[in-house]
Amino acid sequence: MSTIHATAGGGLGALPHLRKPSGAFVHAAVARQVFRSAIGRLPVRAVFPDGRTIEGTGGPGAPVFRVVRPRRFFARLGKDTKIGLGEAYLAGDWAVGEETDLADLFTPFAARLTTLVPPELQRFRRVVDQAIPGHHRNTKAQARDNISAHYDLSNDLFGLFLDETMTYSSAWFERPGPYRFDDLAAAQLRKIDGVLDAAGVRAGSTVLEIGTGWGALAVRAAERGALVTSITLSTQQLQLAAERVARAGVASRVQLRLCDYRDVHGSYDAVVSVEMIEAVGYEYWPTYFSAIDRLLAQGGAACIQAILMPHERMLATRGSFGWIQKYIFPGGLIPSLQALEQAAGEHTSLRLTGSTQFGPDYGHTLRLWRQRFAGNWPRVQALGFDETFRRMWEYYLAYCEAGFRVGYLDVAQLRFTRA
Repeated sequence: MSTIHATAGGGLGALPHLRKPSGAFVHAAVARQVFRSAIGRLPVRAVFPDGRTIEGTGGPGAPVFRVVRPRRFFARLGKDTKIGLGEAYLAGDWAVGEETDLADLFTPFAARLTTLVPPELQRFRRVVDQAIPGHHRNTKAQARDNISAHYDLSNDLFGLFLDETMTYSSAWFERPGPYRFDDLAAAQLRKIDGVLDAAGVRAGSTVLEIGTGWGALAVRAAERGALVTSITLSTQQLQLAAERVARAGVASRVQLRLCDYRDVHGSYDAVVSVEMIEAVGYEYWPTYFSAIDRLLAQGGAACIQAILMPHERMLATRGSFGWIQKYIFPGGLIPSLQALEQAAGEHTSLRLTGSTQFGPDYGHTLRLWRQRFAGNWPRVQALGFDETFRRMWEYYLAYCEAGFRVGYLDVAQLRFTRA
């Protein structure tokens, strides 16, 4: 099997070569200044190959940011701060210290994300920020490619870091930590039951699930006696979900379809969707809620589990291209609660009538996934994934974990009913 290189959204192949466009030296110099300023105000330490250090506010035991190749690191950072930091990690231009966990290093940065760049340097953002490519729009034709780029990587890959429920969304833990991987399956089923309860799913309910995953929710709903139609755009997920539904003995109550949410017809007592809204895209949120409104039977309820970010940050970043979009989730955008309420309120008869937030639980979920991914790396590598892919997924999981740790990101189960 050929080696699989870095990326879902960025395409397979080596990382982009550094070029020397006009102004690159200036951009690198600005990046160096921003980096030094940021480190100096954070509880972290930066260490350079020649032994020089930048001491932050954390003292000797602070997480260590190890700059391996300074010239290349600052060149990438200057080219595009948001994407360059991640690409530099993939390329090995920087790493963490021997005793430093990557999420521990990211956490202070995440806590001060909006203030890291000094005001006098904010004007450079327009120079280096990239717009989201047009081919990432979630049209019907492109949405399937965007989903496939991540979810069709390999069912075996996901099986090596997810629990036995094969649930790839935040778990809902019952008690405070410490958290163990052994707790994850029960916490995932608790989350699924929360969604089904919010949507009023019971014996005899007709249920539409938008985003099948690997079938855990469909099986759980069918075990309640519901009749489930579940749709996905991932061919690999569909195949394994069908096998799992059959093994659970509920195939007579579950219909799985390779289908876009915009093409579904019928009437359902409940509509559920777990962390699929992030793949819809800003311009299609009204279309998404209109589809739910059209498909939901009178007196029914919808429950959407969504990752959320502050409204101001969503507005500021919705048009700019980030590392996660380029390498992990092409076409992805995390909404704000206000934006979802607005999309539903302005375009449908649906109104938000219930909300349960459990953002810290996502931080714990991501840490458990990352630990298992690292522990199973030899088996992941045997599937054909290379070291660049390993660094990419370490970065992705740790970066997201830090966001949930500090509350920059949240996750919630949102119940919508008709006004």
